[in-house]
Amino acid sequence: MSRIPALLCPLVLSAALAACGSSAPTEATPSGEATPKAACGPGSRPETGLQGRVSRAEIDSGRAAEGYTCNTQLVGSYTTPNAIGTVGGFKVERYVDKAGHDCAYYDTTLLYPTNLVDAQGGVHVLDMSDPTQPKLTARLLTPAMLTPHESLVVSQQAGVLAAVTGNPAFYPGLVDVYDLSADCRSPKLRFTGALGFLGHESGLTADGKTFYSASPGTPTLTALDISNPSLPVPIWTGPIFSHGLSLSADGNRAYVAEGTGKGMLILDTSEIQARKSNPQVRELGNVTWPSMSIPQNALPFTRDGKPYVLEIDEYSASSQGGSVGFNGDLVGAGRIIDISDESKPKVVSDLRLEVHQPENRDAIANDPGAQLPVQGYAGHYCNLPTRVNPDIVACSMIISGLRVFDIRDVRRPREIAYFNAPVQPRITPIFEASNWAMSSPAFVPERKEIWYTDGYSGFYVVRVTNGVW
Repeated sequence: MSRIPALLCPLVLSAALAACGSSAPTEATPSGEATPKAACGPGSRPETGLQGRVSRAEIDSGRAAEGYTCNTQLVGSYTTPNAIGTVGGFKVERYVDKAGHDCAYYDTTLLYPTNLVDAQGGVHVLDMSDPTQPKLTARLLTPAMLTPHESLVVSQQAGVLAAVTGNPAFYPGLVDVYDLSADCRSPKLRFTGALGFLGHESGLTADGKTFYSASPGTPTLTALDISNPSLPVPIWTGPIFSHGLSLSADGNRAYVAEGTGKGMLILDTSEIQARKSNPQVRELGNVTWPSMSIPQNALPFTRDGKPYVLEIDEYSASSQGGSVGFNGDLVGAGRIIDISDESKPKVVSDLRLEVHQPENRDAIANDPGAQLPVQGYAGHYCNLPTRVNPDIVACSMIISGLRVFDIRDVRRPREIAYFNAPVQPRITPIFEASNWAMSSPAFVPERKEIWYTDGYSGFYVVRVTNGVW
């Protein structure tokens, strides 16, 4: 979650940003149309109306209680039906340790401390040796694990898990670093301390040596050297408003979802990665798009040798101005950006559903959750099973659940599957019954599995079926 960008754009930053090499954004205009619907095969329980919609009528009739599936099946889950507090958050990560133990990690904090009501707080550690029966082996309860917001990250190379304290605005940057390598089922705390400046989101280099503490509400992007996980050292802080960011494989580029109107930034972070004294970070390029709401995260990948970025926006905005998140007509959803020319990134395709289209926003306005500023029909996180030649993208799209797209042709993506968890009654009347799929998913490509969480119910293992992946 994030703030309304215009509220937090101090003019005093203009000179500092210019010194960092800030450039005017490139605006690109893809089709703006909804991505073609999935063709649902045997065993599916498909949607009956607009792509991505769960209407009040379907909840009242009991149809939504069965869930909606298209070329997917539920393999296993770790859920807490009818919980009062939050049971799923913003990130799901997978790690396989040296001994072959397969583990999942997920935060439980859509908004701390609501997740403590049902003793569900912290980051959950699951033994995934049997994906049909995920087994809780630990709960991480150090400061950043209690309220990581969107910052939980894992390095597959280094076996490191890290996070910084965060909330919808920002928290003081308490950073936790854990070692997963010996036994992923029992992470070992190596460090906790206030080194991250202010936290909300994060980034981590593939080698696990540089952790970035990010805040979209303050210009305080901070890099920590965690090559010694027991003794992290701050090495740079720069005037960058950063929501989610991801690093190139070599750590020399940062791809930033920036929330003050600049869209997606490309930063040269090579001097940080090289550990130069007084490192300088330069902005190489940025791009916006007409439907932009709040850029959430940006992931680099290559397809057929060409470099791209997968970007996802959260929530909605109004083309007439005003508040973000109240079923506005501008829904950023997702997109693929060609970064062959880093100075002129170009949006080449969209990842959208029919519920995201301006002409349908009035029709869905009264669906459960559609008007909530922290929910609604919009995107939140996307992820890739691999950064090299990925075939699919999986996105958590809040009320619309988990959506899966074929991106083998990056300019013509198409939806191939979805899983929208059964809508169960809530024992608290604060929010109406609906899905609340907010997490970045994780993948088990060899079994065609996708792991994600729903804020209302918990952790799900979903298998993509009918040969569509």
